[in-house]
Amino acid sequence: MCRHEASCQTDRIRVAVAAALEIRHIDVIAPNFKRRLSGVTATVVRLVPLQAKHIAIASLGPGLPPYVPRVSVLSVLTMSRSGPSGFRVWHARRNVEAVAGLLLRVVLRKKIKLVFTSAAQRDHTNFTKWLFDRMDAVIATSPQAASFLRRDATVILHGIDTEGFSPSADKPALRAALGLPSGTLLGCFGRVRQNKGTDLFVNAMIEAIRDHSLDASGIVLGRATEQHMGFERDLKLRVQEAGLSDRILFLGEKPVHDMARWYQALDLFVAPSREEGFGLTPLEAMACGVPVIASRAGAYEYIVDDGVTGRLVDTGDAAAMTHAMHTFAGDTEQLRMAGGASRTRVDAIFPIQREADLIIDVYRNLAGIGRA
Repeated sequence: MCRHEASCQTDRIRVAVAAALEIRHIDVIAPNFKRRLSGVTATVVRLVPLQAKHIAIASLGPGLPPYVPRVSVLSVLTMSRSGPSGFRVWHARRNVEAVAGLLLRVVLRKKIKLVFTSAAQRDHTNFTKWLFDRMDAVIATSPQAASFLRRDATVILHGIDTEGFSPSADKPALRAALGLPSGTLLGCFGRVRQNKGTDLFVNAMIEAIRDHSLDASGIVLGRATEQHMGFERDLKLRVQEAGLSDRILFLGEKPVHDMARWYQALDLFVAPSREEGFGLTPLEAMACGVPVIASRAGAYEYIVDDGVTGRLVDTGDAAAMTHAMHTFAGDTEQLRMAGGASRTRVDAIFPIQREADLIIDVYRNLAGIGRA
């Protein structure tokens, strides 16, 4: 703490000047205004460091890993009107981030081109439509997402970091390190809530183990927000009443930078969402050589090659989900072959470098941004 107010004021000015000097070299700002892990946060965390090798880009927001280039809120508020290439690009992925970009442009008169990525596959609210109309470019993460927009959009499918997400060299040792059971292991990762289908996974696991004698365990990884804590409690009680608390585990939320290890420990991943925007979790699992059983939500039909890298079932079809999990998890050879095919498919179609490059092209077309 400063002993004198004058000294404190001087320190604050020095910090502000340093921040302003830092941002004067930045062409693109990709804000992330959510501290908790989400698909959007995971996208920002993986894309920005990769794009920073080619353009002057930084993120802005709380809870980002130290390896993500970032700028401070103060530096953004005090940055020069123009960027190093003239217009800066502000790439929002949430409504609140788009609003912040508009305020920078309209209120603070910054020279900013606004980009919004939309993953939602539903009719948008009037406010969101109003925001879209004020963007200079819109990116949709799938053709379905683009179909819900009333303006042109560039379709860019998500990719995955195939170096950070890769098959485990020693799965038994990894499981031991993570404190996970041996034997066939199934996982369902993401927010614990009804529209993510967590109950479909839990109910299917109970039935497969108790009624069909499947020799397997399941883990639920993810956080239940306050409004969904009752839903999570009911699921845990259901597992307890079935006498399977040692076979179906609720392990909470894990840091984004540690997620690959949890996928690597699995034999089969289940993505049972009733509603989804894009849905990164199947890609993350497949990059780790883990086959996937998924509903037909989000972009899952583009990701999973039905019968080759896993199984697709109709959204919300509990019986079909249970049957697919039981038959697939009980066939060791099928798991092995589908796991190898999963990794091959991701390498061929979903490398994150492709996504990063296509987004950079959008930036360059908007603001003439060159490569660093």
